[in-house]
Amino acid sequence: MSGLSGSKVTVSMSAHAINQVRGILSTCHVFYEGEVQNSNVWKMYRSLYNGQPFIRMVKDKQGPFRLPDPKVVVGSNFCDIGFEIDERAHRIVALGAIDNLLKGAAGNAVQVMNLMLGFDEKQGIAAAPLHPV
Repeated sequence: MSGLSGSKVTVSMSAHAINQVRGILSTCHVFYEGEVQNSNVWKMYRSLYNGQPFIRMVKDKQGPFRLPDPKVVVGSNFCDIGFEIDERAHRIVALGAIDNLLKGAAGNAVQVMNLMLGFDEKQGIAAAPLHPV
């Protein structure tokens, strides 16, 4: 690539091999300049989603579900969010997983209706995911 462009090229790739029947896994790349600290990204996410009942931050150091996985949110209205910092490419790789049959239009409609009618926004959609922990 660098030979074709005549300048340095950084290639970043996200490959997903997941066993899923339903759900969406999104991968977003944010490129940055300078230094980024893990703790600063956590603070940013916490400030954006503090108090949001259906947002869960997922970033474990070990185990099968270290980052968001659609399989873990099936049957729920949760949106699992996580990230990794790729210092080589100067990017933050942000991942989000939802069950598109619940967190999609149907779950969103019930959540908004609850808010509009003055009910607890979790009413009727606070079920635990179907995936065993």
